[in-house]
Amino acid sequence: MKVSYFNHYGYDDETYKDCADLIRTNNWNHVLFNNTWFSFNCFLYLIFSVMGLFNVDRSKFLFYLTFVILSVLFDVYLLVFRKSAEKFSAYVIYFDIILLMAYSILSSTAQPYMAAVIFPVLLVLVALSYIDKMVRMSVVLIAYAIVFLMSSYSQKAISIAYSDTYNVIIVMTLALALHYVFQRTRMNQFILFQNNQRIRQELEVKSSFDALTSLLNRGRFFSAADESIRLSDKNEFMVVCLLDLDEFKKVNDTLGHQMGDKVIQTAAHTLLNTLQIDLSEKWSYIERALSEKTSLCGRLGGDEFIALVRGVKNKDEATVLMQKMLSDLNNVELDGLNGLNGIHASFGATVLVKGDDIDSAYRRADEALYESKRSGKNQVHFN
Repeated sequence: MKVSYFNHYGYDDETYKDCADLIRTNNWNHVLFNNTWFSFNCFLYLIFSVMGLFNVDRSKFLFYLTFVILSVLFDVYLLVFRKSAEKFSAYVIYFDIILLMAYSILSSTAQPYMAAVIFPVLLVLVALSYIDKMVRMSVVLIAYAIVFLMSSYSQKAISIAYSDTYNVIIVMTLALALHYVFQRTRMNQFILFQNNQRIRQELEVKSSFDALTSLLNRGRFFSAADESIRLSDKNEFMVVCLLDLDEFKKVNDTLGHQMGDKVIQTAAHTLLNTLQIDLSEKWSYIERALSEKTSLCGRLGGDEFIALVRGVKNKDEATVLMQKMLSDLNNVELDGLNGLNGIHASFGATVLVKGDDIDSAYRRADEALYESKRSGKNQVHFN
């Protein structure tokens, strides 16, 4: 097995990087759990030392208090600055390891007539908890064990130090093996999760977006627009706008359906640009539009489009925006249009009022669109 594969628990570097966000979240969760448990443990020993229970030495009060304070402050950092803790995941887990290592070594040397108990437990806990790099984790755990054994030989009777050495060798072998196997299994779970997530995203995109234009399809637009209206502030100004390409049948009849498709695609792209809609991550587009209160745009079918326009303060601003849409369409230049002057379109719009849903607003916008067609086409008309 190549070193890089071994280092990434049996996977290549690309796969490991692809799972980086999940690894960071996993490490944050485990650091929080381990440190909270550690805080509680130190707090109990602090109480025992004050009350003289379970033969806990009262002279160790400051020792336990110090670790209680450090672990509580660490917990506060993890919870209050979670993004920072996840971003610097490697530093966080190694700080946690140092905290546990210092505690276990000092606890062991404080009882020189007993073989260490806490150290082997924490060694296995660390091995099972954190994903980093196999080589680096191995070096850290081995260094952890060497420091522990040095303190054991310097503070304890030789027979007890020998016992600690035997226990550490057995536990270290087990810890490293468990670390590799356990984290390889976890990596496999991350990969399966991401594959399933990609499949869900692809299904979401296919079921929500029009294949030709990448705009929302009719059904998804209406449901998303209805949700936007329902979640909007009562005083928010919004407009529903319908537009229909003028003389589109002529384009299909004279230039063919392929050119007709190109005109529809270009019109859709122009609308997205004018409304400043970002479709770089389609699977999260609706969620982002709802949370950021941005406009929605969809294709009703054929050469008909619909938009829920947000971010304008009044009818005048909405009219200026739609006139810009119309101007941008009129100024489009397409190879093969044989003299046809840009893309012409009729707009019908209506301002949403209190108690409106998307269906009632759509009916009024449709009436405005009919009026725009009747009045000479290639213009904007408000109901």
